[in-house]
Amino acid sequence: MNDRITFNPNQCGGRPCIRGMRIRVKDVLDLLAAGVSEAEILEDFPYLERADFAACLQYAAAEFELRHRLESANLLQDARPARSLCFSMLFRYRGNAEEQPEG
Repeated sequence: MNDRITFNPNQCGGRPCIRGMRIRVKDVLDLLAAGVSEAEILEDFPYLERADFAACLQYAAAEFELRHRLESANLLQDARPARSLCFSMLFRYRGNAEEQPEG
């Protein structure tokens, strides 16, 4: 996994963060999904770096792949909401929200 994404059980409830800071991957993905540009995010959070955006998206893609594999092996109960959220975030970031897959 990318070393930009860190996990600390004593920080942000153990959720994935960026480079040990109290900025969760989810927060960055939520901003991108809401249509906020990388430039705007960098203005508000100058301690972030452009590479952090790619790391967040790579983490989301890897998490989605893991959930898909677990769901396929029937090891994850009802992964549909997580899959739908992941697709929604990625398609909005790409500007293709209307092409979101079903189910």
